Parts: sequence; structure tokens; C-alpha cells
Amino acid sequence: MAPRSQPLRRDDQPAFVLHTYPYRETSLIVEAFSSEYGRVAMVARGAKRPRSELRGLLQGFQPLLLSWSGQHELKTLIKAEWRGGLPLVGGSALVCGFYLNELLLKLLPREDPHPRLFANYETALADLAAGNGQAPVLRRFELALLSELGYALPLVREADTGAPVDPATRYHYAFDRGPRRAPPEPGARLPMVRGATLLALADGEYLDGDTAAEAKRLMREVLDHYLEQRGVESRRVVQDLQALDEQREKETGRHD
Repeated sequence: MAPRSQPLRRDDQPAFVLHTYPYRETSLIVEAFSSEYGRVAMVARGAKRPRSELRGLLQGFQPLLLSWSGQHELKTLIKAEWRGGLPLVGGSALVCGFYLNELLLKLLPREDPHPRLFANYETALADLAAGNGQAPVLRRFELALLSELGYALPLVREADTGAPVDPATRYHYAFDRGPRRAPPEPGARLPMVRGATLLALADGEYLDGDTAAEAKRLMREVLDHYLEQRGVESRRVVQDLQALDEQREKETGRHD
């Protein structure tokens, strides 16, 4: 009799939980993002039981060490441990974290390793937890995610000539080519963007509110293009919270 093949096992892998949902009466399906194995789906058996050690660990934005086994797409979670080293994300930054998770769930294929993107994600969470500006953090991660998926955005050179982007010029942004001065082909709908905004995206520095707002609009259109009509549910909440924060800052300025 041929020996029975043993399920593949991965031990103590740095990971974050992106999402969980119920599975049968006492278990959970866990979507995790790991450093070496990318996005992994696994069953956490008994995780919904009140006394389960996993119950309090399988939360978003907590740095974990996960162990799992299995040869098929749905693995079995064996162990989870908190590895620490990252402040907890809270307040409005928490919603930004959910937005990052949703992008990973909808754009990142399962079991496609992206260790650099994992580091970008960890850095984004640390920046959000530290209270850094949310919009620049989100833009940096969006750009890193698209680059890792093979959709890096040309930002500093014109698509047709290779000339440096002119900050004072308005460009049509072609998703697969970059900024173009020429008008799009009939029927094509391409976002318009200032050269100054493209350079701000490349540098990660937004010197005024108009540039930050235009960068957000451009990234939204680019992401929607690659999401192929799959909406991002957390995006509206992020925008509402950021608008509320901006309004509070204006009101505070009037009273100073």
C-alpha cells in the first residue's frame, strides 16, 4: 500500500487576520495575510466556543504567528499566538485599516506571496496607530499594492514622450500607460489630473488640500478600474470620517 501523503504544514508564520466569518456552529473561516505565503484561508475549529484560546486572538490588526496545515485551498488553523510589536489601531484609523483589509481581500489572489507588501501593510498599520495623516498613509499603501500586482502607476514621465511630467499641465491618465497630453480616443473615459498631483503622489507629500483631494480621486478611479465594478464598502465610511475631521479642524481654526 502506498504511504498516505502528509498535509503540508506551516509553522509560526507572521500574519494578520483580514476577515473572519462563521463556519458551522462553533468554527470560523479565517482570511489571513501572511508574510511568506500571501493570503491564506483556513478553518479555525472551535474558535467560537466561549473558552476557546483562539476567540480573542483572531482579531484584525493584531500581529500574530499562525500555524496551519492542508494541501487544498482551505487550510486548517493549528495554532495562533500574539507576536506583539505593534500598537493597536483605534478610532477613525480603525476604519482606514478595514479599508486596507478590503483592498487585500478583493485584489490579492490567494497564496500569492508578497513579502514586501506585507511589510508595507505592517508599516501602514503602525502609521495609522501613531496618528499619522491618514490620507498619505492610504495613498502610499494603494500605490504599493498596485505595484505588487503588476499595475505600477507611471507618475513622473509622460506616457507618449517620456518627458518629465510638468506640474502646471493637466493630463489625461490612461490606466495602462500613464499621463498623456493627447485627448483620449472617442468613447474612452480617462480621469484628468494635474502634473503637480502626480508628482505629489510619487513623493508622498501633499502640500495643499486640493492636491490631496485630487490624488484621492485619481486613486479611486484607478482602483475601481482594477476592481472591475466590485465596490469597496469601507471607502464611504473612510471618506465620511475624513470629511468630519476636516470640518472639525476648520471649526477649531475659527475659534483659535
